[in-house]
Amino acid sequence: MTSAHPHYDRLLEAAHALPPRRVAVVHPCNEMALQAAVEAASLGLITPVLIGPTAKIRAAAEAAGVDLSGLALQDVPHSHAAADAAVALALQGEVDALMKGSLHTDELMSAVVRRDGGLRTARRISHCFVMDVPGHAQPLIISDAAIHIAPTLEEKVDIVQNAIDLAQALHLPQVRVALLSSMETVNPKVPSTLDAAALCKMADRGQITGALLDGPLALDNAIDLEAARIKGIQSPVAGQANVLIVPDLDAGNLLAKSLSFLAGAYAAGIVLGARVPIILTSRADSRAARLASCALASLLVQASQAGRIKAVG
Repeated sequence: MTSAHPHYDRLLEAAHALPPRRVAVVHPCNEMALQAAVEAASLGLITPVLIGPTAKIRAAAEAAGVDLSGLALQDVPHSHAAADAAVALALQGEVDALMKGSLHTDELMSAVVRRDGGLRTARRISHCFVMDVPGHAQPLIISDAAIHIAPTLEEKVDIVQNAIDLAQALHLPQVRVALLSSMETVNPKVPSTLDAAALCKMADRGQITGALLDGPLALDNAIDLEAARIKGIQSPVAGQANVLIVPDLDAGNLLAKSLSFLAGAYAAGIVLGARVPIILTSRADSRAARLASCALASLLVQASQAGRIKAVG
């Protein structure tokens, strides 16, 4: 029987072929967060370091029926301390990635982006979803649906480059970036169309590298060849984009969740642009999404170590 999610299956297969990555699991103090980390470890995707109040972690393990034997635990008093400890391990090279547990995203990201002792790089941090949409011929990378609320043109440069790096880590044969708007013509009254045009010219000048860019494009003519043909758009990106850059967080969040809940897509999420990848899962994420997010982190680490991308993120 043919899988409804072949891109997800290939992602896991690629990650399984790599050594397990050392991952700091930050404050895994509920059943869901702990189960995700332990299952990823059992599948050989990660070697977790569980960071949080040991008593709470053991209580969550007992409630979930999870065996913690052989797993490293680092005892800290609370979630803020867990985030700080995880960042410190990353700075020391002791872990390859971070994974959000049961703490708030803001708590983890505050420690990551701290100017003194955080994990900042020259690149701005951004989030990507990798979507496996049943029936679609290739995976879709969507950015940014979780961090940047209303990104400026300057911020979009890093958002686009981070997404391109992720696409290269996934070994996509040709990275095609569609800069989405509500229309495919430049309109001075619609800021997203101006940003799209500027980003394309920046790619022409080598300020963005590693992909073909086109925009503004509406969603239909970005991913459907017939829609692009009907509109008379001649472009190596239109109709076959595999990276979708949304104009703002609302658009990205709505697009990703529509694909997940209406089209049955699997969505793996990752934060890029820091010194290490950050697996940023949600309480509503499925088991498949959590495992795929771990696989994404593994492939990013591999691409960075091999020099195929400038940096992790």
